Amino acid sequence: MTSTGTTGHPQLLQTVIDAVDVRAVAEFYRQLLGYAYRPGDEPGAGDDPDADDPRWLVLRDANGTNRLAFQFAERVEPTTWPAPDVPMQMHLDCTVAGREELEQQRAFAESLGARLLVDDSHDADEPLYVMADPAGHPFCLFVPEGAG
Repeated sequence: MTSTGTTGHPQLLQTVIDAVDVRAVAEFYRQLLGYAYRPGDEPGAGDDPDADDPRWLVLRDANGTNRLAFQFAERVEPTTWPAPDVPMQMHLDCTVAGREELEQQRAFAESLGARLLVDDSHDADEPLYVMADPAGHPFCLFVPEGAG
């Protein structure tokens, strides 16, 4: 059996998020996380007639590493978490340096269309907010334990 990575294990390339409006969800995370589109995935890029209504987009960090990809889905059922009707299934954890930045990033996420699901900002060890992006995908903004 051959391996796909130097460690003998598959290597994670990126996390893929389903979306009905691929561009809108990708753009939310591009702005929130400061990522950039993979060349050719930018709005209006090249001669691709689907560039502004894509079925697949990739976001990269400042080093050019793929971080998030977005794929078209006919339907995405937003989580009802913490109610159990529609489970969370997955979420993104995003850390910040301290409480002041936590509040700034919450406000920024809300300005981009996120909504608050859970406010646990009062936690002494690991203050956090569980947010939902405009399409209903959950993500956490938090100060890791011991960071501030």
